[in-house]
Amino acid sequence: MATILYVEDDSANRKLIQRILTAEGYEVLVAANAEEALSALENQTPDLILMDINMPETDGFTLTKQIKADPRFANVPIVALTANVMKGDRERVLEAGCNGYIQKPVDVDALPRQIASFLP
Repeated sequence: MATILYVEDDSANRKLIQRILTAEGYEVLVAANAEEALSALENQTPDLILMDINMPETDGFTLTKQIKADPRFANVPIVALTANVMKGDRERVLEAGCNGYIQKPVDVDALPRQIASFLP
């Protein structure tokens, strides 16, 4: 089954998404911030990255651009998982290099299908 890196600063969100995706059979790596995400990427190339956009210090836009600039991860889909739902937010996420966008709060029943749609 696929490996997913979930970058999220909120511990409750990390636990919820990790629980949902683990139950679906995915291996889920979690990172609380950009530094932890980059550290995880030194050791493993995930099949998918779920990216929170609103994080302290380095936001998801910046981190996505940084990851996509590395040739090792150019083909790894990055999906924004964000509460940013204002007009233009989806476009900003895609311009930053994300391959898709899932709104928070997540629909726990739909999330596994949404995730699967981004995996080969």
